[in-house]
Amino acid sequence: MSFIMENYSMILAMMGTGVVAGILAGLLGVGGGIVIVPVLFFLYQGLGVSADTAMLVATATSLATIIPTSISSIRAHHAKGNVDFQLLKFWGVFIFLGVLVGSYVVTQVEGQWLTLLFGVIATLSALNMLLGKKDAMFQSLPGKGGQGVIATCIGFFSSMVGIGGGTLTVPTLTFCNYPAHRAVGTAAAVGLIISLPAAITMLIVGQTPIDSPFGTFGLVNLVGAACIIPLTVLFAPVGAGLAQRLNAAMLKKVFAVVLIFTGLRMLYQVLA
Repeated sequence: MSFIMENYSMILAMMGTGVVAGILAGLLGVGGGIVIVPVLFFLYQGLGVSADTAMLVATATSLATIIPTSISSIRAHHAKGNVDFQLLKFWGVFIFLGVLVGSYVVTQVEGQWLTLLFGVIATLSALNMLLGKKDAMFQSLPGKGGQGVIATCIGFFSSMVGIGGGTLTVPTLTFCNYPAHRAVGTAAAVGLIISLPAAITMLIVGQTPIDSPFGTFGLVNLVGAACIIPLTVLFAPVGAGLAQRLNAAMLKKVFAVVLIFTGLRMLYQVLA
């Protein structure tokens, strides 16, 4: 009880993160990690945690929160027949290998490199949301070799910056003339393949930094995960419901602008 009283502002902020991440995931189809990582990154620094440690813990904690939300999302998309298990059978091995390498790298590098990488990915993702064309760039997915490279890169980079399957998988598939609804459903399953082994690796292999926030084991902040997970799961359907009544396309552009500023701010913090 004393911990709750002493850290109520942090707990409320993390709960708020869960609410926002859940609503945006349901409303805009964006992965929760793209919201959770920068919020935790700046929140932890406000608590006196160094920028390097804040990014490491934010990345690992975000991946832990994606596990249950991706399971919930997979069930919903599978019920509608929007999960391509045939593609996942082939991609899954390569994604898993990329995740193992990426999550191990996270436990060995300084947080500033992860901040730099997240800033780049967030900015490019936001520009794609804002300016991306609806028409496919390619007529179909490449051959088996090309798909293996793509899947490995998705697993590697996603695990390194704490995001699930949606941020990189959905645009990659849609660029290759893949049906949008199938891309979103399949990306939910990719999120589980990424988040589960990555979070476990960072929990077991990662060494807890001295200035980590309370409740951090390995690199995963269990207090943050416990605050965020239930609210993300609870509010994702709320976001999906709002998507039926609001102009989701316009809201997605607004979110993209906010994400651009967030990504650039993280880049500035590293490069300035």
